[in-house]
Amino acid sequence: MQVTSSVREPLVTGGKTYKDVTNDVSRQVEGKPSVSWLLGLAVSVGTLLLGSLALAATLWEGIGMWGLNKTVGWAWDITNFVWWVGIGHAGTLISAVLLLFRQKWRTSINRAAEAMTIFAVICAALFPLIHMGRPWIGAIWALPLPNTYGSLWVNFNSPLLWDVFAISTYFSVSLVFWYIGLIPDFATIRDRATGIRKAIYGALSFGWDGAAKTWMRYESVSLILAGLATPLVLSVHTIVSFDFATSVIPGWHTTIFPPYFVAGAIFSGFAMVLTLMLVTRKVFNLEDYITITHIELMNIVIIITGSIVGIAYITEFFIAWYSGVAAEQYAFVNRMFGPYWWAYWSMMTCNVISPQLFWFKKIRTSIAATFILSIVVNIGMWFERFVIIVTSLHRDFLPSSWVMFYPTITDVGVYMFTFGLFFTCFLLFAKFFPVINMAEVKSVLKSSSEKVK
Repeated sequence: MQVTSSVREPLVTGGKTYKDVTNDVSRQVEGKPSVSWLLGLAVSVGTLLLGSLALAATLWEGIGMWGLNKTVGWAWDITNFVWWVGIGHAGTLISAVLLLFRQKWRTSINRAAEAMTIFAVICAALFPLIHMGRPWIGAIWALPLPNTYGSLWVNFNSPLLWDVFAISTYFSVSLVFWYIGLIPDFATIRDRATGIRKAIYGALSFGWDGAAKTWMRYESVSLILAGLATPLVLSVHTIVSFDFATSVIPGWHTTIFPPYFVAGAIFSGFAMVLTLMLVTRKVFNLEDYITITHIELMNIVIIITGSIVGIAYITEFFIAWYSGVAAEQYAFVNRMFGPYWWAYWSMMTCNVISPQLFWFKKIRTSIAATFILSIVVNIGMWFERFVIIVTSLHRDFLPSSWVMFYPTITDVGVYMFTFGLFFTCFLLFAKFFPVINMAEVKSVLKSSSEKVK
């Protein structure tokens, strides 16, 4: 029996040439902002300003404005911190890991994913700073710096300090990786610009001349940074999981947290990339570059990571039962049937059931279904962090200390502030920086498009 393999769909459609790629991507930077972009910016800036009122109230009055209490000392803030760190995971995975594995489909989405990583990490870092109460006084003490108080040092045994090192390293490497990739495209825009724009993009391009030796060094640096960034994909959320796993709280004291958190971070990060790229694809008319093939491949990653997360949920229950520890067993029963049952079952529905719909090709290649499910996944991942943190704390070893946590309007406002900051930064990036990596798309054009000139 003869079997003929199907021809793989091109990564760039519409018969694009090198000139078309330059024009299509540069047009968004050089042209006037569209009405839809201005509307999106107005909404995000409005959210940022509204949330800044809650942030100002927190800094002025203290974190007593939040819904924390003597039993639940971590809640909304640490939930949002872990959620934003998870959102930032897909950028490094797409940029570094897929580069090392020579996956060509990453070229159209890596730039936006890297930018998303940087903005998400900034949003995440705000929560520990705000939680200090007076960050202008206390933030410096999170760093192991010499001081005039003798041998007054941070606690190097604390996973909270490990967070500082892990996230700052992750942010630094991601920022350098993102900017290095932008330099050739800045040079392209510089060569097309005039006046003050030419001077600005000329400075941003660091004198890029496009010579063979320059490209060789660019590719070498990209591979080195990818090699440095790849361990960070695993280490950052592993260390974030140690915030909980190194404690003795029932529901937290478990060795499954590191791989469980990493899979969940990639899961939520890819979902956010899909949400952003589907909107960008439509607003900037980039359907020929961000194709159904890209969307389908990302949905397959969501199926895999969502299934891993589902297995982790089941494993947690098995270990709690197998341990024979009454407090551990009660913690998980409380999650399912306690006062926060609605959060647990929302998490299970969004994170375990909804991604399985992508097994159907019609759904995973549907723009509308993908957009809706990508939002559903990130709602579920927020509930996962909320369930892990709040349900494990609100009923601890001492029944007389059991209490409910209720977020205040200030809690919600600070969260909205980070949303406004994230989307404002992303919209400004999408307008003034090339949102697709022109140089890398051109590098795969011969093997992925119908014709090249």
